[in-house]
Amino acid sequence: MAKNQPVCIITGASRGIGAATARLAARRGFAVAVNYLRNESAARDVVRTVEAEKGRACAIQADVSEAADVARLFKAAVAELGPVTALVNNAAEPGSRLPIDQISPDMMRRVLAVSLTGPMLCIAEAVRHMSTTHGGHGGAIVNISSQAAKTGGHLLTPYVGAKAGSEAITNGLARELGPAGIRINAVSPGLIAGAAWPDKDGARAREIPLGRLGTADDVAEAVMWLLSPAAAYVTGAVIAVTGGR
Repeated sequence: MAKNQPVCIITGASRGIGAATARLAARRGFAVAVNYLRNESAARDVVRTVEAEKGRACAIQADVSEAADVARLFKAAVAELGPVTALVNNAAEPGSRLPIDQISPDMMRRVLAVSLTGPMLCIAEAVRHMSTTHGGHGGAIVNISSQAAKTGGHLLTPYVGAKAGSEAITNGLARELGPAGIRINAVSPGLIAGAAWPDKDGARAREIPLGRLGTADDVAEAVMWLLSPAAAYVTGAVIAVTGGR
């Protein structure tokens, strides 16, 4: 085990923004716990990429909407990699694109459980590990939000509500956790290539002042800045990664 190496848990890290963040975190010196829900193969591919570059990583299955799974995730990460110093709440459930009157109660509950309750459960567990009040050495947390929290998301009302909630808890917890040595911020991506935004004719890119869709790597760079010492005086912030849109 590398002495004093920072350890980051990234939820929903088997693909997309989570996977890009895991790879970049490893390049920046973190040992990385790659959390996944179902796609073990993809998560292990991320781990193999990290290990091929001489980094340390492990894949850990857990449903972040379940408190017992979250506790197990952190316990496994500590056992494999060492004390947790950073958390990226990336896992989310967008749900089905339906009018609000056609969304089932079960789907509403699932979206909110994964996309809002899940991050809060992970934050609570991170505090137990990192807070100076609990004997930890402090740390940093980044929540992945969405510009849909501000602009709305067509036929994605529960998801939009969850993301707006994630920004609200980021703001509130910055005040609560600062005295315990924990910084908490959020990154709010706009239109990201390879996500839910097909752009076959380039029409979406033309809406963006910088002239292109964002990438998962663009978001990962913002996340890693917030986790770094360069952002030591930043907490409670929501950074828009939108290309100006």
